[in-house]
Amino acid sequence: MRMTKLPDLQTAIIISEAGGPEVLQPAQMTLPQPGAHQVLIRVVAAGINRHDCLQRAAGIHHDGNPVPGLEASGVVVALGPGVTELDIGAPVMALLQGGGYAEYALADVALTMPVPEGLSMTEAAAVPEALFTAWWNFFFLMQLRPDEFALMHGGTSGVGHLALQAMSGLGYSVLATCGSADKVAAAKRFGARNAFNYNDTELAMKVLDATGGQGISALLDVSAGAHLDADLEMMAPDGRIAHLSGGGALSVPLKKLMAKRISITGSLLRPLALARKTEVAQMIRRDVWPLLGTQVRPALAAVLPLSDAAQAHREMGKGHHIGKIVLAVSD
Repeated sequence: MRMTKLPDLQTAIIISEAGGPEVLQPAQMTLPQPGAHQVLIRVVAAGINRHDCLQRAAGIHHDGNPVPGLEASGVVVALGPGVTELDIGAPVMALLQGGGYAEYALADVALTMPVPEGLSMTEAAAVPEALFTAWWNFFFLMQLRPDEFALMHGGTSGVGHLALQAMSGLGYSVLATCGSADKVAAAKRFGARNAFNYNDTELAMKVLDATGGQGISALLDVSAGAHLDADLEMMAPDGRIAHLSGGGALSVPLKKLMAKRISITGSLLRPLALARKTEVAQMIRRDVWPLLGTQVRPALAAVLPLSDAAQAHREMGKGHHIGKIVLAVSD
């Protein structure tokens, strides 16, 4: 293992038990050691995601790790065996298997990318989870084609606002729904071909009109099926719906499903096999990385210090923000 001189201990934020934001507590921990094809990153900033809040509420320690956080930016300080793609000192952003709310975090080198010149390190921390989620679901799970229409519920969310920028920047026709007039306007600025309030009783009709009657072929739902009736009405024949939020049971009118041959699926990114995540990373590097810092830039709703992780979760819970909430960890 190649590394720079490192401290023995680090400050991290741990999930002390199941509960509200107050269960996020600082702790002194030993530094993780990179295994084969892994790098150790000195974290500059870490993105906050809805998954983190759900994990905290349930008190789950994935793989025995009490530190949440699925994405971070920082500087490579140690290389595990077999790493040849990066050098010590490289500024990077990475998709993590947890551990981002800390001064140091491990990342698989296959899921680690150089920070583009046009992005700050704080902005870079807001990118990985959103792009991996959008690309896995739209292009791998739902197989979106350039001649089809896509729709994102929650167009100003952390995932939604970056997906709109990246997909519209590549020429895809993407629509969005949001919960307020301000967010509808923001979604349009982010690149939505059109955007609507998801509480509109005429939502399905307006979406169909916006697609010239073609309908939506790939729909990414973060609402646990809250708009299912409208979704089924607006879908194109052979359309695909992917769910990101588990919620409860989903009651589906089978006749509507069968009439259009609509497929309903869902996915969790964290347990996805590394080999499949690597495929997603390769597509992102090829198609989206060149747009970062120019056509694609995260909107930072708030930047708080690592010690204020609980407050960051409170802000996430309110649901008023547009874009991403980020923790500043070091300079």
